[in-house]
Amino acid sequence: MTYDVIIRDGLWFDGTGAAPQTRNLGIRDGVVATVSAGPLDATGCPDVIDAAGKWVMPGFIDVHTHYDAEILLDPGLRESVRHGVTTLLLGNCSLSTVYADTEDAADLFSRVEAVPRDFVLGALESNKTWSTPAQYIDKLDALPLGPNVSSMLGHSDLRTAVLGLERATDRDDRPTDAELQTMAKLLDQALDAGMLGMSGMDAPIDKLDGERFRSRALPSTFATWRERRRLIKVLRKRGRILQSAPNVDSPVSALMFFLTSSRILNRRKGVRMSLLVSADAKSMPLAVHTFGRGARLLNKVLASSVRFQHLPVPFTLYSDGIDLPVFEEFGAGTAALHLRDQLERNELLADESYRREFRRQFDRVKLGPSLWHRDFHDAVIVECPDNSLIGKSFGAIADERGLHPLDAFLDILVENGERNVRWTTTVANHRPKQLDKLAADPVVHMGFSDAGAHLRNMAFYNFPLRLLKRTRDAHRAGKPFLTVERAVYRLTAEVAEWFGLDAGTLREGDRADFVVIDPAHLDESVDSYNEEAVPFYGGLRRMVNRNDATVVATGVGGSVVYRSGEFCEGYGQTVKSGRYLRAGERHARPAQRALSASA
Repeated sequence: MTYDVIIRDGLWFDGTGAAPQTRNLGIRDGVVATVSAGPLDATGCPDVIDAAGKWVMPGFIDVHTHYDAEILLDPGLRESVRHGVTTLLLGNCSLSTVYADTEDAADLFSRVEAVPRDFVLGALESNKTWSTPAQYIDKLDALPLGPNVSSMLGHSDLRTAVLGLERATDRDDRPTDAELQTMAKLLDQALDAGMLGMSGMDAPIDKLDGERFRSRALPSTFATWRERRRLIKVLRKRGRILQSAPNVDSPVSALMFFLTSSRILNRRKGVRMSLLVSADAKSMPLAVHTFGRGARLLNKVLASSVRFQHLPVPFTLYSDGIDLPVFEEFGAGTAALHLRDQLERNELLADESYRREFRRQFDRVKLGPSLWHRDFHDAVIVECPDNSLIGKSFGAIADERGLHPLDAFLDILVENGERNVRWTTTVANHRPKQLDKLAADPVVHMGFSDAGAHLRNMAFYNFPLRLLKRTRDAHRAGKPFLTVERAVYRLTAEVAEWFGLDAGTLREGDRADFVVIDPAHLDESVDSYNEEAVPFYGGLRRMVNRNDATVVATGVGGSVVYRSGEFCEGYGQTVKSGRYLRAGERHARPAQRALSASA
């Protein structure tokens, strides 16, 4: 029997955490047909990959992306697939495009995720043919998908569809019992269609785009726990998940997720909850010491199932001027970001009364946690019309000029044109020792790439490769924190099983989603800074990752779609390699298919 693809002599990781072995894999009809210690007959096989000295493993899973608009414009989702991601999730942080109309969905999504609104709106206006979750899933599944995708229903999407965007963002307006019932019914329909669960957002930092309700917080942040519990009841009944982010200004917020997840407090039917966090933020240096220990204790005492989505690499951000979400923590920052016209924004930044209020907010002692460390000495200019400033921190420039750091920052923006000044800082995951501990912590999930969002602020599309590099380097240094096979498990089967995805393993009978990695090129290239123009976003230059020598090949559904820096012909246009993975759906192995056929 011939094979469609043979992967020869690679060090094979099956995704379960088992020790790797040198094996030959034969792929046929999109499935791993054979895993053999001996050579396979390559007669008639059109594609043989020489993987000697390479690592062969299941394709990576990215559980936190914001490709909801991009998937309609470029279904190949190349920036993830070129780094070995073969399955990813849409609909995070309360944002999806299922129920809300096109203008509302664009207003919900664009500013929060820093994606040009005109293109988001255009993508939806040109492609939205659905009005139900089942139609939405059918639409995605009909696209020439590159990777496999699955999704959640966004709470802000749901709330907007039932209440309207104006009421949904009015803190004094509460849904009626009938409206809550409608929300629950619509969520149930989404789960029926195959969505994994619901996503929420408690943190009020995220703001709306558009002209109608610009700078209001996301609808889900206005929901009471009565409303949330009503919707979580639907998830509990169906055994589905909730993804959210606690409100960092309210210590009770995080605790409520544990209580609501509890099997003890909820008639032995708990809910799995995946919470977005910056576990080792510079602004909260002590939090990392209680994160894992405290969460493990609460999960045990309450019989809860709460996990934290964690980015296993330094959380380094870039910004063009003030266009960075952390400034939404300040009312003055939101006021500046509210203005889209550059001249108006520059005029505001130069206004002394505005600056006085901004300084007051900036210097105010914040008792609770925050996202940004507020240290302008730890914020370095990388691009500026005034070349003499490149490489300096705003804090150092403030010292030279005898100014408050915030005034030096605003002065430089006004003098050089606010969006012409590009700067960078690391806000979290800056301590290697703590980063290693988090990577091995059972209450932490590998994820939180935000792929497809914050296009000019960050690029973590290749976070799995960066974790593998750190794991390999630690072994070489004699200070291991994970085995490589355990790291592979954490990036694949662990999250697949927890989220209920049919993915993450590479054994006989499994769907052949795989990545072949050259460990010799787990080098500095995986940490390098790169940009590339995005044609479907009007040529906007976005941050990307470029380590093409590291990923030898990526395969989805048994087809090699990416190899040696190039995608296959027709990829994302006429070639369909991925599909929508519905909740509870399981890929039939060969023996199962044979039984079904005989029946």
